[in-house]
Amino acid sequence: MIPLSTRREALSRAGVGMGMVGLQALLAESGLLAAEHKTSPPNPTMPLAPRPPHFAGKAKRVIHIFANGGPSHVDTFDPKPILAKYAGKPLPLGNLKTERKTGAAYPSPFKFQKYGQSGIEVSDLFAKTAQHIDDICVIRSMYADVPNHEPSFLLMNTGESRLVRPSLGSWVTYGLGTENQNLPSYVAICPGGMPLLDSQNWQSAFLPGIFQGTYVDTKQTDIERLLENVRNKSTSPAAQRKQLDLLMKLNRQHQAARDADPQLEARIQSFELAYRMQTEAAEAFDTSKEPKNVLDAYGPGDQARSLLLARRLVERGVRFVQVSHGAVQPWDHHEDLESGHKRLAGQVDGAIAALIADLKRLGLFESTLIIWGGEFGRTPVVEMPTAGNNSGKINGRDHNHWGFTVWMAGGGVKGGQAYGATDEFGFKAVEKRAHVHDLHATILHLLGFDHEKFTYRYAGRDFRLTDVHGQVMKGVLA
Repeated sequence: MIPLSTRREALSRAGVGMGMVGLQALLAESGLLAAEHKTSPPNPTMPLAPRPPHFAGKAKRVIHIFANGGPSHVDTFDPKPILAKYAGKPLPLGNLKTERKTGAAYPSPFKFQKYGQSGIEVSDLFAKTAQHIDDICVIRSMYADVPNHEPSFLLMNTGESRLVRPSLGSWVTYGLGTENQNLPSYVAICPGGMPLLDSQNWQSAFLPGIFQGTYVDTKQTDIERLLENVRNKSTSPAAQRKQLDLLMKLNRQHQAARDADPQLEARIQSFELAYRMQTEAAEAFDTSKEPKNVLDAYGPGDQARSLLLARRLVERGVRFVQVSHGAVQPWDHHEDLESGHKRLAGQVDGAIAALIADLKRLGLFESTLIIWGGEFGRTPVVEMPTAGNNSGKINGRDHNHWGFTVWMAGGGVKGGQAYGATDEFGFKAVEKRAHVHDLHATILHLLGFDHEKFTYRYAGRDFRLTDVHGQVMKGVLA
C-alpha cells in the first residue's frame, strides 16, 4: 500500500531546492504561508485578550473618522486668503503637477475665523467642531505618494499603496487585543455600503484573521439587518454551546496535523466570537436608549448615528473603530465643491463636536485617540473640464497629494496647535512635512508602541506598519 503524502510533502521530496524557493514566494504572496511571530504573540486560545504595549501609551483606543474621497484642506482647516488675490489668475506653482488639467486660483467659498484660546482658524464648514479646537492638533503638512484614490486609500489605511498589508486597525488590535471579548476588537462602520476597495481597507492580510475589521452598514437600523445572523432563533444557547464544543474538538484535531494553520485558527476564533456576540452586540448597537439630549447633540442621519455608535463601542471595550463617510469616495468634489462639501460637513460637524463632548463626559477623552482626515487633499486651483471626469463645470478641485490636513485629538495629543504648514497657496507641505508613515508612527507611539520594533515575522522577513520609514511627530505629543 502506497503511503499518502500531502502536496507540499510531495513537492518537497521530489523537487529541487530552487523549486521550493519559488513555491514559498508564491504561497507568501497568496497569504497561505504560515507566519512566524517576533513581537510576543497573543495567547492562541484567547487572541483578543488585552496585551501590554512596549511602554505606557496615553491612548487606549482609537476612533478613525475617515473622510474618504479627499476633503479640501483649503476649505476646511488650512486657510489661504492669498487665493482671493490670485482669483482668476494662474498660480506660480513651479514644477508641481496635478493629475488633471487645472486652471486659475480658486478662492475658498467658505469663511474662516479664529476659535478658542489658541486662535486657530477653521472654516465655517466645521464651526461646531471648532468649538473644541483647543483640544485638537491640526496637522497641516501631510503628504502622500500619488494623487489616485486606490493607492492612497491603501496607504492611509495599511501603510502600503500597492501590496496586500495589514490595516492600521489590525496592527493595533494585534498589539493590544481588546477589552471586551463579546464584541469584535475592530469595527469598520460605513453607512450605505463599502468604501472604495471594500474590505482591503480593514484587512488583516498576513496577520491572523481574527484581527480583521468587522464591517457594519449603519444605514440599517434593525439589529438583525445591521448584524446578520446575530440571533439564532432555532437553537438555544446551551445547544449552540454543545455544537461549538464538538466543532472545536474536530477543528483542533484537524489543526494539530497542519502546523497550527493560522487561517484555521482564525475560523475557529470567528465561530467563538460570533457565539459571544449574541449576548452584547444587540445592546451595543441599539442607540434608542440613549438620553434625548445625547441623541439631539449628535443630530439626525446615518453619519451622526455612526459616530454615536463609535462612542458606544469604545465605551464597551472595542479597541479600534473606523467610521467611513459613506460609500465609495463622497468627498471627491471635482465639481460643485461648495454645495458638496457643505452637505457632507453638515452631516458630521455637530456629531464630531458631540463625540468629543461625550467622551469627556464619560472620562474617556484623554485615553481615546480621535483621527479625522481623508487620503489626500485638493488643489488650490480650479479643475478644468475633461472628458469623462465632470460635466463641464468649473467649480471643483482636483486631487492633491502634495499637501493636505489631518487632525487628531485626545489620547496624548497636544491640542490647540497647528502642526506644520503648506506653502502660501496650500499646494505643497513645506514646514514639518509629515508623510502618512509619520502619521502611523505617531499613532502607534500614542498607543505605546515603538513602530520600529512593533513587527510581525512573515515569509522570512520582519514586517511593520511603517515598512522601513516613519518618524514620530514629537511636536504632536502632549
